[in-house]
Amino acid sequence: MQYEPMTIQGAEALRNELGQIKGPKRHGIIAAIEEARAHGDLSENAEYHAAKEDQSLNEGRIALLEDKLARAQIIDPTTIHEEKVVFGATVTLRDAENDAEKIYKIVGVDEADIHHGKISITSPIARALIGRAEGEEARFRAPGGEREYEILSISYI
Repeated sequence: MQYEPMTIQGAEALRNELGQIKGPKRHGIIAAIEEARAHGDLSENAEYHAAKEDQSLNEGRIALLEDKLARAQIIDPTTIHEEKVVFGATVTLRDAENDAEKIYKIVGVDEADIHHGKISITSPIARALIGRAEGEEARFRAPGGEREYEILSISYI
């Protein structure tokens, strides 16, 4: 079994989604199937087929989330006392091209959200940052070309 790193917040979000789709959503789909069955002939009952498809998609998502949580290696960044960038780090960077500062938190694949400053551990920028310390530069190839950042600070919050 291959473990995947995940923050406490990421695991909690998956657990919340799992609770929602195993509880209220699953019950709603079952009710929709029962209602569609009451309409008679199932061979040409579009509502029944749509509800069964929803059920299949929901059960697939349940299986996926249960697998992700079973393989999760949950890491609390506040317990990390490291001077180099590792999983869970919040890193302040300076773009060498335009001197703009950016702040990113390195998180698990399912937690990544660039609009909220969360980048996946598997992203090119995170891979370039891992193992580096404050004051060092990190270079990586992005879709827009070669990029370079200076690490201004590293924290684990």
